[in-house]
Amino acid sequence: MAALVAVVALIAAVYGISLLARFTRTARDVHPFLSGGAPSEHAVSRYHVRWYTVTMIFLAFDMEMVFMYPWTLVVPEVGVAAVVEMFLFLALLFAGVWYAWREGVFRWT
Repeated sequence: MAALVAVVALIAAVYGISLLARFTRTARDVHPFLSGGAPSEHAVSRYHVRWYTVTMIFLAFDMEMVFMYPWTLVVPEVGVAAVVEMFLFLALLFAGVWYAWREGVFRWT
């Protein structure tokens, strides 16, 4: 019980010292940091739908890199089969990008 009282007293002391030694303004007085300028739009503003396509393509190629890094360590042990599998994986990704290009996903006009 004495340890519990000591911990509660310590927490109360630290909280009280932080209130007394406050050097900054309260959070209500401070604007969000935006390189020193005032924010021009709301924080929950919407992005254009085209950015979601770019994000999905980035994630696809990011996942490609996630698979290719360990693949470089396995190639000497597995041999030709690992190379064939990776080229099939890359061909699948390329087919997806080619289809998206053909459908006009990358046109921003």
